[in-house]
Amino acid sequence: MADPVFFYFDFGSPYGYLASKRIDAIAARHGREVTWRAFLVGAAVKLTGVQSIFDQPLRGPYTVHDMQRFARLEGLPLKVPPVLPMHSLAASRAYYWLFDRDPALAKTFARAILKKEWGEGCDLSSVEAVAEAAVPLGIEADALLAAVRDPAVKDRLREEIDAAIAKGVFGSPFFLVDGEGFWGADRLDQVDCWLERGGW
Repeated sequence: MADPVFFYFDFGSPYGYLASKRIDAIAARHGREVTWRAFLVGAAVKLTGVQSIFDQPLRGPYTVHDMQRFARLEGLPLKVPPVLPMHSLAASRAYYWLFDRDPALAKTFARAILKKEWGEGCDLSSVEAVAEAAVPLGIEADALLAAVRDPAVKDRLREEIDAAIAKGVFGSPFFLVDGEGFWGADRLDQVDCWLERGGW
C-alpha cells in the first residue's frame, strides 16, 4: 500500500483550517490516506527568524482579508477570532494525547477545534476552552485538562515538532507526499496533480 500523505497543521492557522477541508478527499481519489500532524509554527519561527504573519506590517492585514476571501471561494464559513495570532499549544498537546489512544478520535477532535476557531471565530487559546470544546465529542474535560499538563504529553508534542522540522516543515499547512514538500493551502491542486502523475 502506498505511503500516506502527511498533513502538518497549526490549530492557529486559518490556512490549515481551509486545507483540512480538502486534503482527505484529494488523497482518497488517489488511494491514499492522510496522517494528520499537529505542529507549532512558532517553533519553526525560531529557526527562520520570521515573525507571525499576523504581526507583520502590510502582510498581516492582507492575510486577514485574504483568508476570508479564500474561504468564500471554497464556500466555507470563516470568522476571525478575537485574538491573532492564536495560541495553539493546549490543542496540540491534546491532539497527541488523543492520537496515541485513538487516531480517528484525534482527527475528529482536530476538525472540531479548527471549526470552532475558524468556522465560528472562537478563541481556544486556553486549555479550559479546548476541554470545553472537546466534551461534545465524548472526551472528558478533566482527563484532557490533566493530560495537557502531563510531562509525557508535553514531550510527545516536542518530539513531533522536532521530527517535523527535521523533515523541512516550517509552516501551516505543509504536506509531505512521498518525501516531497508542499507549503500552503494554495498548493493543494499541486498535491492533487503530484499524486495523479506520480511526480513531475
